[in-house]
Amino acid sequence: MRRYAYRCTVCRTTSPVVHQLPDLAAVGEAHRLALHGGHIPDEEAAGQVDRLGRWYASLGPLIAMHARIADGLSDLRDTKTMGHYWWATAGATLALSAAAALVLGVISAAL
Repeated sequence: MRRYAYRCTVCRTTSPVVHQLPDLAAVGEAHRLALHGGHIPDEEAAGQVDRLGRWYASLGPLIAMHARIADGLSDLRDTKTMGHYWWATAGATLALSAAAALVLGVISAAL
């Protein structure tokens, strides 16, 4: 399940997590109307966050892949909460390690 958040850098506030894009747009619009008179603050941000509340856009490629796998595994058990289960984090690490070992094995076999 995708999670989205709105961040206003002027007010230094972040919205609660929402699960639909129309809800994200409504949160941002309500904030702009209530606190900024409808003006769009400089450097406001809206985007996907992982179950730990980190912005996917700010994560490195390997960490983002790990977070997406762990999010997917955690969503198998419970789609509404935040945070990773320990077994989801371990499963994501194992999946990435196995993929790296497979690539290394294929490359070494080809050489």
